[in-house]
Amino acid sequence: MYHSRLIGPEDKAVFNEFVKRAVKGHILQSYEWGEIKGRGDWRPLRLMIEEAGITRAALTILERRIPGLRKNIFYAPRGPVGDIDNWELMDFLFSEVRNLARKHSAIFLKIDPDVSVKNQNFKEYLQNRKFVTAEKEEGFEGVQPKFVFRLDINPDEEELFNNFHQKTRYNIRLAIKKGVEIKEDCTKEELPIFYEILKETTERDNFLVRPYGYFADIWDCLKPLGYMKLFMAYYEGRPIAGTLAFLFGDTAWYIYGASSNSYRNVMPNYLLQWTMIKWAKANNCTLYDFRGVPGHLTEENPLYGLYRFKKGFNGEYTEFVGEYDLVFSSAYYWLWTTLEPIYQKNIRRLINLKKKLKK
Repeated sequence: MYHSRLIGPEDKAVFNEFVKRAVKGHILQSYEWGEIKGRGDWRPLRLMIEEAGITRAALTILERRIPGLRKNIFYAPRGPVGDIDNWELMDFLFSEVRNLARKHSAIFLKIDPDVSVKNQNFKEYLQNRKFVTAEKEEGFEGVQPKFVFRLDINPDEEELFNNFHQKTRYNIRLAIKKGVEIKEDCTKEELPIFYEILKETTERDNFLVRPYGYFADIWDCLKPLGYMKLFMAYYEGRPIAGTLAFLFGDTAWYIYGASSNSYRNVMPNYLLQWTMIKWAKANNCTLYDFRGVPGHLTEENPLYGLYRFKKGFNGEYTEFVGEYDLVFSSAYYWLWTTLEPIYQKNIRRLINLKKKLKK
């Protein structure tokens, strides 16, 4: 018989160990990710499902109040964690989420599982249990990327390198030949340097950037545990690029990349990726995730250059099942899906206006 409970700090190690070992475990389901988001507008709830004292499933739920309403939304990034093919287990897990939703006045739960779109069994489960698809047609198609490149890093370094596309190998060697140096033992004092380069990148490529405090929170929560690392590229003593990577269980994720407008011709980003792959392999990872790429693979897509860069490392192009919502209140859900896109559109207009005024 299954039992559920909300856990606190005293069970953090047990919770994390299960998420690490689970087939579909993800750092966004870790206890610490809830801590990071809890410093902002979200409140973390950690649900564990046990059977005879053994953990069978886990779910980090992020709860946020809807402005102007006494209602909340639930979001479980890259959840659920557990045997997704065990429908009895999943039914119990989501029934417990529904009970939580009643207590917390939540109108729906959003999930975007680490599950391939090819998994017809799980898609059938979601459809049979009245989950509603919540697909978006812009950017990376969702809160979390729906399309990624993933590289199996079980082969030795020489084989991995030789499997890269010829142009990628050439650019890695070029960066080394030009004297680009990668610093791996970065301290928090270098985080503001990375952030300034990141702002330069987002202005050039027309992306949004989170406040610096968000990156400081990530550092404070993940770095002491070895769950994240900052890599910086230097050329002639100047910082010209940087990356942030996460590591949890047997997987490493390339999360943020920044490059200066200067010295891009010395190809620091290629050497940074190769350094991160070797770091992940040295830390017993078997999978390296390049994160988001566009889903519409035409050269006219403004993100096609990003796709081509990541494709050069010969990872597997992966599409996930996408976002699904489990609705608890149809009326409020209709209100949310009607008004939230308008709110987001106005926010984007305001941001674009501020950019224009700065020019």
